[in-house]
Amino acid sequence: MTEAQPAVAEVAALVGNPARANILMALIDGRALTASELAYVAGVSPQTTSEHLAKLREANLLSLTKQGRHCYFRLGSPEVARMIESIMVVAADGPRRYRPRWNGDDQLRTARTCYDHIAGRLGVALTDALTRRKHIVLTEDGGMVTRAGEKHLSSFGIRLDDVRQGRRTFCRPCLDWSERRPHLGGALGAALANRCLDLDWIARIRHSRALKISAKGERGFKEAFGITLNAAT
Repeated sequence: MTEAQPAVAEVAALVGNPARANILMALIDGRALTASELAYVAGVSPQTTSEHLAKLREANLLSLTKQGRHCYFRLGSPEVARMIESIMVVAADGPRRYRPRWNGDDQLRTARTCYDHIAGRLGVALTDALTRRKHIVLTEDGGMVTRAGEKHLSSFGIRLDDVRQGRRTFCRPCLDWSERRPHLGGALGAALANRCLDLDWIARIRHSRALKISAKGERGFKEAFGITLNAAT
């Protein structure tokens, strides 16, 4: 037995619990929620939720932020979100009883958040457009921005020097479980999502991972990236 195996088994056991899985899924869009909100999502008592949260924090799957009297929980890192999304990819290919279920199928498949970047048809379409135009080059585990891409992204309002700061992976593919193809993750994926939010091209839908594409966004995505998606979806 290798040293890595016990850690893998421990993490798998933590994620495999239905209540803890529900907690992690509720936070996959990058939001921070309170323990009471997560108790409702998990479908267990506040006391049991506290025990689950403690275990998830101990394994660095969750982080805690205190603000006044309130404590907020969020995923411990983008890697945790990527792990959950990857599990969903495997589950989607498995027996029907294991396949992920969610509300708002069409909206979520069209555009949603994956931690702090854009997933679904929109996320994949953006990645395809950037790749097709040779603005980015993606490998299996990473990626880079070309000179043409730097010019295009800068004109779009993304400050690449700022994006490159920090320890987070700059650019990498993230396998989209509903589309089975990669969308753009990493710091660049987050910057792209934030810019689209700032432009009001997309908007968060309360209590959902889904993103609404505005009429303005529909025009903007077509003009800037050559993408045509239905804003009403």
